Amino acid sequence: MIRLNILAVGKLKEKYWKDALEEYVKRIRKYAAMAIAEVADEPDEGCRNAGRQQELEGERLLKQIKGFCVLLDLEGKSVTSEEIAAMIQNCASAGESELTFVIGGSRGVSQAVKARADRMVSLGSVTFPHQLMRVILAEQLYRAMSILNNTGYHK
Repeated sequence: MIRLNILAVGKLKEKYWKDALEEYVKRIRKYAAMAIAEVADEPDEGCRNAGRQQELEGERLLKQIKGFCVLLDLEGKSVTSEEIAAMIQNCASAGESELTFVIGGSRGVSQAVKARADRMVSLGSVTFPHQLMRVILAEQLYRAMSILNNTGYHK
């Protein structure tokens, strides 16, 4: 069975985001093992320390990335739901049993995290709150699993 991980910078705080995320995690677990992990974020001190902020958060992320690493980044290739499903299927077919999807902090991620990523993808060019991005990603992972399992959720 494939294992999907969402790894994000910062703590999910609002109950409504937690509830929405948990609903998609519950749905995904019908098809795959699923885990959510968070690493601590650094205080935002503005542009003067943005690089250091990325480095510290990046070190924490790198310690928890497992398997095939998919970084969500504006510099990544824009993908469709079908392409996410195909990526998961291709990894599984290649014997890769674990995928970690990484959501960086408010200042992005370090070059070390980008270098570790096996694939960089973008879910669009608009900016979303990082907490909402977890829900959007989880929904897309559920949609991908429904595509792979022909359940009809994806129309």
